[in-house]
Parts: sequence; C-alpha cells; structure tokens
Amino acid sequence: MRKLRKIWQISMGDRWLLLQATLLLTLVRLSLWLLPFKIWRSLLAESTTFPVTPQLPVGKITWAVNLVSSQMPGGVKCLARALTTHVLMTQYGHIPKLKIGVAKGGEGQLEAHAWVENPEGKIVIGWLEDIGRYLPLPSLQMVNKF
Repeated sequence: MRKLRKIWQISMGDRWLLLQATLLLTLVRLSLWLLPFKIWRSLLAESTTFPVTPQLPVGKITWAVNLVSSQMPGGVKCLARALTTHVLMTQYGHIPKLKIGVAKGGEGQLEAHAWVENPEGKIVIGWLEDIGRYLPLPSLQMVNKF
C-alpha cells in the first residue's frame, strides 16, 4: 500500500514515464525470451522510428528503467534494461549507443554485458566497476550495413 501512495505522490509525467518503462520492459523481456535475434533486432530498429516527443532528461529515463527493473519479478538482465533504455532515449530525442561486450570469465567461460552510452561515450545505464574488461561487439547499426 505504501508503494501505491508513493506513486500517487509523483507527477503525472513521471507516472506516464513509469508506465511506458513498465510496458516496454515487459515487451523487451518477452521478445528476448520468445523471438529469435533477427526478429527482435528488426523490432528494435522499428522502435527507433517513433515520432520524437519533447526531450526528457536521460537521468529521468534511467530512473524509470531502474525503478521498474527493481520491482519486476525474477529480476531484469542487463540486455533488457539496455534495450529498454535505448528505445526510451530515442523516443525522447536522444542519440544513445547500445553496447554489448564480451569477456572471458575466471574459469574461461564467456561472459556478456550490455550497456547504453550517450553520444559523448558516458555510460548512462549498465555501468560496472570492471566494464573495461568487456570487449564491445560491433554495434547493431554496423551489423545492419553488412
């Protein structure tokens, strides 16, 4: 009940953003689970063609994605959070860079991590202390050119 009261105390714009983040994050999680890579990659490309709404600060977008992620059952993986942030940033007039990197784990297993950067290269979601050990893969936009 306390969470509901807190939600009603925030602005209508913030509630709308939380609703958008909830719906989008749910769709992203389902698509990653149910659809092949090629299909959800094309869905991501289409999602960036939304008409741009008035710009919203990146910090507000990451706040919404982080808050919604913390409340979802089963936890939310970095890829779903990064894809959701990427779509919302694009929708709100920003130019995000989706990064997916790989690294070799302590026992030789392959590890992956996803994050989003702003045009200046600052990580806006998905920061890790040891992020430098992840080798970024070519961006999805570069993959589309081949």
